[in-house]
Amino acid sequence: MKDSLDHRSHAYRPDLADIRLKGQVTAERFIEGAPGEVTIPVADIRPRPEVDCSIDTQALLGEALTVFDISAGWAWVQLAEDGYVGYVREEAIREGASGATHIITVPRSFVYPGADLRFPQLRTLSMGSRVTIVGAAETRGTPYALLEDGSAIIATHLRPVAEPAAEDAVSVAARFIDTPYLWGGRTGFGIDCSGLVQLALAMTGKSAPRDSDQQAAHLGTVIEPESDGLQRGDLVFWKGHVGFLEDPDTLLHASGGTMYVTREPLQAAIERIARLYGPPTLYRRP
Repeated sequence: MKDSLDHRSHAYRPDLADIRLKGQVTAERFIEGAPGEVTIPVADIRPRPEVDCSIDTQALLGEALTVFDISAGWAWVQLAEDGYVGYVREEAIREGASGATHIITVPRSFVYPGADLRFPQLRTLSMGSRVTIVGAAETRGTPYALLEDGSAIIATHLRPVAEPAAEDAVSVAARFIDTPYLWGGRTGFGIDCSGLVQLALAMTGKSAPRDSDQQAAHLGTVIEPESDGLQRGDLVFWKGHVGFLEDPDTLLHASGGTMYVTREPLQAAIERIARLYGPPTLYRRP
């Protein structure tokens, strides 16, 4: 049997594989996997169980995943959000289904030990993080949402997971202007080009693959600039890179050139990137 499925989105290795892949790949054992969730603000997902290898992507607090194996302090998992497969430190997750009720809707938000912004913050959460809210409070006119341990988040930084999402992905992405570029990042603390596209679309209720080549292959429909024209929200792809069009002449993207999320004239970006990686390879409308 020829095992040619993408390892980024299919959980299989010589000794173990997702039972849903039985008959498609070769492995010593096939198992169902157990539900789990992320328990820290940001969990790095790596291609190997090694702390010194680069990260492929990140998972956020409350994000659901499937756990296939735990060994030597590492868990081999598949994320529910985009199906990405990789290794995460065991202490960053717990087994069991997520009971999250709300999602963070601002690039970054603090968790306080109680309902008072004057308290020292306990941790910082990124947009897209999921939390379980059990109550509400108000201090000096500011509304707070209370977590199970009594800690609090500014209520206006949240929305229930069941509520309608944002309407415009480009407006979401623009809130990350000047956020540092981070290879494999998909948070308000550091983000890469495809992570920005994925997170912005997710906040509008649209799912997207994680990496730029996957997005180029599957996200939306291919368009031809000459015949279809370009509009706000279209995606421009290069080899290994992607960005939103803020308007037909402006690119909004997490740039490895500036090392932060930026906007620049589309034609200037095309000319600059061409010197290293060639012209755009594809345009898509998600």
